[in-house]
Amino acid sequence: MERIIAPSVLAADFGHLERDVMMVDRSEAAWIHVDVMDGHFVPNLSFGFPVLRAVRRATQKVVDVHLMITMPERYIARFAHDGADWITFHLEATQDIEHCIQLIRESGAKVGISIKPKTTVENLRPILHLVDMVLVMSVEPGFGGQKFIPESLDRIRELRTMAEVLNPELLIEVDGGISSANAHLLYEAGANVLVAGSSVFKAADPEAEISKMLHA
Repeated sequence: MERIIAPSVLAADFGHLERDVMMVDRSEAAWIHVDVMDGHFVPNLSFGFPVLRAVRRATQKVVDVHLMITMPERYIARFAHDGADWITFHLEATQDIEHCIQLIRESGAKVGISIKPKTTVENLRPILHLVDMVLVMSVEPGFGGQKFIPESLDRIRELRTMAEVLNPELLIEVDGGISSANAHLLYEAGANVLVAGSSVFKAADPEAEISKMLHA
């Protein structure tokens, strides 16, 4: 099964953003993850279009944008225009899931949908065939550096079993408390894409940590 590491620039040194993004470019990571928070859907603010454009200029990797914002349909086209290859929105953040999916398709980006830890996997069943990826949050979204919620492994297994019937090509991404120490458990459960922030950018050797995660 395909394995992808997506370091999250939320944990990068913003005084040296280009340096940190270029490190990801040199590494075995295939994607770079950009977390967008609005202070409403989650209790924190991160960054928006200017930072995305800066990341896009500095990298040749796939840019994976995770929208933790209310009513994401307002901004999907602009995120795609400014460099997102993948756009993931939260099932809990919109009243019109299929409209968001349609907007992402029309923008030319790949479609991801995310669920918080307390949202059941079963809620994804009606639209699983319409998306390219599901992002399973393994911490409460909004802040970096949290500990991995162990029950997330059961949710990943449940989702992979559902996807085998409804969408066999589905990618399963996981974000929150991930490092080389638990990466193998996530792959075994059925995950493809691992997002890691603090464990990569705060490592003594970030490129080595990325390699360890990929080959766990």
